[in-house]
Amino acid sequence: MYETITIETDARGVATLTLARDAKHNALSAQMLAELTQAAAELGGDDAVRVVILAAAGKTFCAGGDLGWMQEQMGMDAATRAQEAGKLATMLGALNRLPKPLIGRLHGNAFGGGVGMAAVCDVAVGVDSLKMALTETKLGIIPATIGPYVIARMGEGRARRVFMSGCVFGAEEAVELGLLARSVPEAELDAAVEREVLPYLACAPGAVAAAKALAQDLGGAATEEAVALSIAALAARWETEEAAEGIGAFFEKRKAAWVV
Repeated sequence: MYETITIETDARGVATLTLARDAKHNALSAQMLAELTQAAAELGGDDAVRVVILAAAGKTFCAGGDLGWMQEQMGMDAATRAQEAGKLATMLGALNRLPKPLIGRLHGNAFGGGVGMAAVCDVAVGVDSLKMALTETKLGIIPATIGPYVIARMGEGRARRVFMSGCVFGAEEAVELGLLARSVPEAELDAAVEREVLPYLACAPGAVAAAKALAQDLGGAATEEAVALSIAALAARWETEEAAEGIGAFFEKRKAAWVV
């Protein structure tokens, strides 16, 4: 049914949703975005599913947006680019509203959209060697459609430390920023994720869903207006010479004009 993700559900109702483009470092292609959106609907509507673990195959959790997909967007008109940007926003929104606990299992690297996916998890646990970054500005674009979820998770003040510098930060700082609940040695990752799962298996599923929805409502969840603003901001950014230079430099394996 799916080509870029897998779903396995155990007898307890714990579903593991795995990013399965490991040959591409689980970069988010248009197909993967569509399949993740569909999977969120499927898992959310399945009464047998109690908890969802978001994991990834291979060495990398998620390298961010698929750069081939980004390169294709350079030849699109503004309206089509906005439509493409909306695909990432739609996927993140679907995971964010998932009426089940969503537990992130992060390893390797989580860049760009991978940070956005961590931000929509209810709890994210990462290996202590994890590297994270919002690298979009290095390419002349901005972390726009993930922005509402990243800001909601970290708060504006903490987010501004890493939101526009493109800097790589480790698991310890990710905990401090609020992206990770905790970091653990690689050998302990599965056990740490299981500790996050177990409490939910003693809770009423409907009450968990209602409590999650209330927490988002009370905490200032990403609004439709904020998501629309982020899509428009990214679409506008694609129109700039910097975006063309940044994406071009990446594929030509050279430094962008602004790199000192």
